[in-house]
Amino acid sequence: MSARTADRPQKWGNPFTYFVALLFIGVCVAPVLYIVLGGFRTNSQISTSPAGLPEPWVVSNYLNVLKSVTFWGEFANSLVVALASTVGTVILGLMVSFVLARYDFRFKGAMYSLFAAGLMFPMVIAITPLYIVIKDLGLVDNLLGVIVPQIAFGLPTTVIILVPFLRAIPKEIEEAAAIDGTGRLGFFFRMVIPLSRPGVVTVGILGFIGSWNNYVLPLYVLNSQANFTLPLGVQAFSSQYSVDTAKVLAFTSLAMLPAMAFFAAFEKKIVGGLTGAVKG
Repeated sequence: MSARTADRPQKWGNPFTYFVALLFIGVCVAPVLYIVLGGFRTNSQISTSPAGLPEPWVVSNYLNVLKSVTFWGEFANSLVVALASTVGTVILGLMVSFVLARYDFRFKGAMYSLFAAGLMFPMVIAITPLYIVIKDLGLVDNLLGVIVPQIAFGLPTTVIILVPFLRAIPKEIEEAAAIDGTGRLGFFFRMVIPLSRPGVVTVGILGFIGSWNNYVLPLYVLNSQANFTLPLGVQAFSSQYSVDTAKVLAFTSLAMLPAMAFFAAFEKKIVGGLTGAVKG
């Protein structure tokens, strides 16, 4: 690139494109801002001016939620479920993807197509038969009853993203590792996992956020409040304090904050991982 080209100012795009982009951003951000700011207001402020700013700012709503044992218990349940589901999905998905990407065997294409078809089969459709299976296994009102199905339903996305990463690893590396005496398991742990790290990070982040925000499955499986995750906790809290809108908004803000912060911190890694999957 010449100096003249580098010094030339970049042209702005179509103004309509920026308008549509800003419109979509506003639609996504406005509800979140309303919930967060609403937690700093009183009920009288919300009733008098629903769209106004806090005046004065009230922090007691958030402090009361943070002092609640119920909130931290539900936070711990969500964290356990999200971490266990993410680890299980990543480990099993990486193993399956390695076999599908690196080895030829009968019905390989059919198996990959089966995982691809799983993307079109949402959990909501299978919730009734899934609940029957969970009940027969004795996992109702048990966090395992949420973790195991989430791992199963997270595998299609994981496999579809990881297979291109593992397929793109040159065969020469595997052959060189075999000459050095490295077995298949050694090649998998020493070479495959480090080289596919962007994809692993991507599916891990997506799995964690999806598990944290899952509402339907815990609603069917978990009965006692001691086992509630935060999405169920928000519903229970909203019913209990239905007349205290400001406090409900504060609880909702704190419940969604971890997932938002997690996504914001690793947003670039998600984009990079998905880009690598498409290129692969």
